[in-house]
Amino acid sequence: MSTYMFRLGRWAFHHRRYVVAFWVVVAAAVITIAITSGGKTNDNFSIPGTPSDDATELLQERIPSLGGVQTQIVFATSGQNKVTDQAAQSAIEDAMQNVSTVPQVTSIVDPFQANAISPNDQAALGQAQFTVEASKVEESSLDALDAAVKPARDAGLQVEFAGEIYPGSRLEISEVPEIIGIAIAFIILLITFGALVAAGLPIVTAATGVLIGLMGITGIAALVDVASAATSLAIMLGLSCGIDYALFILSRHRNFVLAGMAVDEAAPMALGTTGSSVVFAALMVIIALCGLTVAGIPFLTVMGLCAAGAVLIALLIAITLLPALLGFAGAKVTKFLNPPFLRGHAEKTARIAATEPHRTRGATWARFVVKFRIPLILAGVVLMAVIAFPVTHMSLGLPTGNDQPEDNTGKKAYELIEDNFGVGFNGPLLVVVDLDKATNPQQATQTVISDMEQESGVAAVSPGPSQNNASTVQVIPKTGPDDSETADLVNRIRDDNDTIEKQTGATILVGGLTATNVDASDRLASALPPFFAVVVSLAFVLLTVAFRTILVPITSIVGFVLSVLAALGAQVAAFQWGWLADLLNITPDKTVSFLPLIVLAVIFGLSSDYE
Repeated sequence: MSTYMFRLGRWAFHHRRYVVAFWVVVAAAVITIAITSGGKTNDNFSIPGTPSDDATELLQERIPSLGGVQTQIVFATSGQNKVTDQAAQSAIEDAMQNVSTVPQVTSIVDPFQANAISPNDQAALGQAQFTVEASKVEESSLDALDAAVKPARDAGLQVEFAGEIYPGSRLEISEVPEIIGIAIAFIILLITFGALVAAGLPIVTAATGVLIGLMGITGIAALVDVASAATSLAIMLGLSCGIDYALFILSRHRNFVLAGMAVDEAAPMALGTTGSSVVFAALMVIIALCGLTVAGIPFLTVMGLCAAGAVLIALLIAITLLPALLGFAGAKVTKFLNPPFLRGHAEKTARIAATEPHRTRGATWARFVVKFRIPLILAGVVLMAVIAFPVTHMSLGLPTGNDQPEDNTGKKAYELIEDNFGVGFNGPLLVVVDLDKATNPQQATQTVISDMEQESGVAAVSPGPSQNNASTVQVIPKTGPDDSETADLVNRIRDDNDTIEKQTGATILVGGLTATNVDASDRLASALPPFFAVVVSLAFVLLTVAFRTILVPITSIVGFVLSVLAALGAQVAAFQWGWLADLLNITPDKTVSFLPLIVLAVIFGLSSDYE
């Protein structure tokens, strides 16, 4: 492969104008497609094939009015005031009437008609039912929903929102962290290279790759659902890998130039001697990210493929555009910045690295490590094991309103509901009864209600709408949506299905946001072993072919296992146990269910990459 890389580098160097023009055309085309397609990422979260997803599909088929998402609306008073006071009740009713006219809202539940008033008469719980899923609710509809409750706010009531979608629930992805990251990267490269052009080239190539990748994701979002987090992952890996690969090639090129080689010989030689490593490093990352498809979860599949695409673009740019830009840069890559206070330190260091690499600090460190390899290996493994220990206590879950910032309406609504109704009202379960084969549909629904009322852990049960041989029953748990006892309740209700079917001929499905989160956590947890096995196996084969030895693949996999366990252990200690909660300004909670899969993919790819 080195020969092919050398030829590619020489061709790109001598045909640099064509190469640059090609990438400019590609960027322009992708930007045009992104703008004209109107694609947008979303936070639509569904896992096909789960019981909760089956419940949603049955609702959409039989009771379309319940097939969309729901928003809870909490009205609360303070002091001695009560929501049942004439003025407060009138304001709430006016607000709910306004909510019924909000675009995409198909029905409402008035708290007074549904008797959804707290025992202390200081809170009322209304509901807005949308006709579509969360990702398809327009921002204008959410704005109208927020404006609709103005009569209640004007009457002095506190109004907050909760549920699957509500005003302020959508995350605003900021590009500021990436901009700051690029600035810091440029400063580090400037210090490392001591030359403005050399520091700028990796930033230029990486930024070009990220731009093309992001515009490509936007275009894809017009055709399929793309999670908002996919752009963040693509930016992170596109920048890091883009700078990484360019830095490797550029550093070798500059060393050749400093050693006296002509620029037009140094560029192809640099790619010839480093290109194979860059290609295999990128393939490791791409394999790990594509491995997310093993989970069989659409949003993770799309996220992994988008990030893999960003890494592939970074690779292609590094082995084509970078040699072309080196042709334009010429000897400027060795034009050092030598302010008086540095006294030519950068140039001296660079020339030593190019002509006498054994005198560098890196070489000194390597000699130290080799000399004391046994104690350093033991110390490293022990340290990793200590950091990894908390992973044995990892608890998976998905965010709820309780995990929102203190000033978020979802957090305020969660606390109001918990204080006035009970924590279980934050995670109601929706039992969908399929009456197609029921001998007596009405009696079958009543049997389900009676069985639910007898379940331990149930606070309240109420019948819901019925239509087209399907009925619904709302079940309020005694525990919160992120409590393990609530998950146990969901599983117990599902286990009752066979008994109910034998008694009545009807079948039940448990849906709702809480059940969806339970299913998602279970599916994601079960996806970890096959994902790990597939990715590690493929990487082992590829590394064995690349290096023609099994020692490198084995050490790579061992390093990966230690790294990922330590990373997840540190995450549990900080974000689940809350050891750094004050410093990080976070509320400790369960580990987000899909985080281990993402961490496995990223760390495996990068640990193999660096090795």
